Amino acid sequence: MEENKIYDLIIVGAGPSGLGASIYASRYKLNHLIIGNEIGGQVGEASEIENWAGEISVSGKTLMEKFQKHVDHFDAKVVQANVSAITKNGENFEVQVEAEKYSAKSIILALGMKPRKMNVPGEDKFIGKGISYCATCDAMFFRDKDVVVIGGGDAAATAAIHVSEFAKSVKILYRDTYNWEPSWDDEIRKNSKLEKIQCSNIKEIKGDQKVSGIVYETADPVKSEEDHGAGGDKELSVQGVFIEVGSVPGVVLAQNLGVALDEQKYIIVDQTQATNVENVYASGDVTTGSNKFRQIITAVAEGAVAAGSVYRKLKLSRPKT
Repeated sequence: MEENKIYDLIIVGAGPSGLGASIYASRYKLNHLIIGNEIGGQVGEASEIENWAGEISVSGKTLMEKFQKHVDHFDAKVVQANVSAITKNGENFEVQVEAEKYSAKSIILALGMKPRKMNVPGEDKFIGKGISYCATCDAMFFRDKDVVVIGGGDAAATAAIHVSEFAKSVKILYRDTYNWEPSWDDEIRKNSKLEKIQCSNIKEIKGDQKVSGIVYETADPVKSEEDHGAGGDKELSVQGVFIEVGSVPGVVLAQNLGVALDEQKYIIVDQTQATNVENVYASGDVTTGSNKFRQIITAVAEGAVAAGSVYRKLKLSRPKT
């Protein structure tokens, strides 16, 4: 443990919300530390962002580099590592990072989200062997290959458009209906490499050492039995599968600390971003705040609110001497 050092605040998570919280904590003169495994979080993997005010179009990597530069301007300390545990020690908190422990009076949990798995046969077997949850990271490995993108939201649409820059063909498998923004649908329709396929279920991802195909249940089982065989199943020969079916909150640390969650496992916060545990706040995609809108702009806003709440609690509430 850093000898006798107790921070005003430790921010757990280095995505947009955590970095935003740090910028405001610095302006409030809070002695704080940011701990996060990946600077920028999932946003750093986005190929294109068009809804951040002041940037008509910017890559996630570039935007997060700007965030980090802003944080560095204030000389905030950043530890790039995984937090393994957070425990209460008297009036303070101890944050375990590998062999090191850090102590703080307050915590902001900016834990972000983790990719949601489909839990179908072959998924775990072929992760890194044809299955990817990050189109920005891995698209270039599928140059001139046939691939599928699974999902019906904005993330699936943008992933498919990006992958099409490298792949020979990209089929978008969506369940029941898609709900990406109309502007993405226009881009998909204009791209000859892209094809939308409605399905009712993903059955299996097949292969030997690497992905070689995917089996899905068609949206019209009756017609499918006539056209494609009994059971309504159809198989596509592909070498890559990009899974974009959403994310789940990364809340294990919060649960172990006794932080209350809602039925969907999001951290419950009030209008100050406070949780049910005193001096523990949460911000960003992991919370019930901002109506779970889960956008960069709301994540940063929640981080700012949380930092302001810490300041008011620690600094303004101190008795005058």
